[in-house]
Amino acid sequence: MKKIRTRKKARISQGDIFKDVEFIEYAIEKDGIVEISKIVFPLVVVLTQDCDLNQDYTVRWARNGTSNHDKKLISVIVAPLYNAEHVYEGKHLSELKMTMAEIKKGKTPGNTLRQNQTPRYHYLEFPSNVPVVSSVIDFKHYFTVNVEYLKKHKKDNFICQIGPLYREDVSQRFSSYLSRIGLPES
Repeated sequence: MKKIRTRKKARISQGDIFKDVEFIEYAIEKDGIVEISKIVFPLVVVLTQDCDLNQDYTVRWARNGTSNHDKKLISVIVAPLYNAEHVYEGKHLSELKMTMAEIKKGKTPGNTLRQNQTPRYHYLEFPSNVPVVSSVIDFKHYFTVNVEYLKKHKKDNFICQIGPLYREDVSQRFSSYLSRIGLPES
């Protein structure tokens, strides 16, 4: 179980968990008709560094910023939280018609995932006062969300925030996964 804060801050913070976040998959225009495909993720966690989010908030909304906009962010990095049981079954993306590899829950792969020893995933458990089941962050599925959209979205869709030490662990593991060196399969 992780230390969780349920009190909402005015600004977006690293480790914030939001519900129902939209991701625009694509937008195309053909013969004057615009088609937009979006995915609504039930839960996401904010991965952007907290210092950057704080500086953005100060310049954008706190009114004590400068006229220099170099601290403004264009978007915030987030990653989906998937129901751990669905991840074990490989069905966490079934609504997108995607079948994922099954991870045997009671065997070594499942235990390794729960102990956060699988680099691609981060396992989280929540206290009983937070309405979120045991979940898994899949670092391969990160995406960005517009800062202003997320700030407006926070009012009604903030769930909780992962405590500072735990969010640093998530941040370190995400950056480690993202910076891995891919070797050719030749």
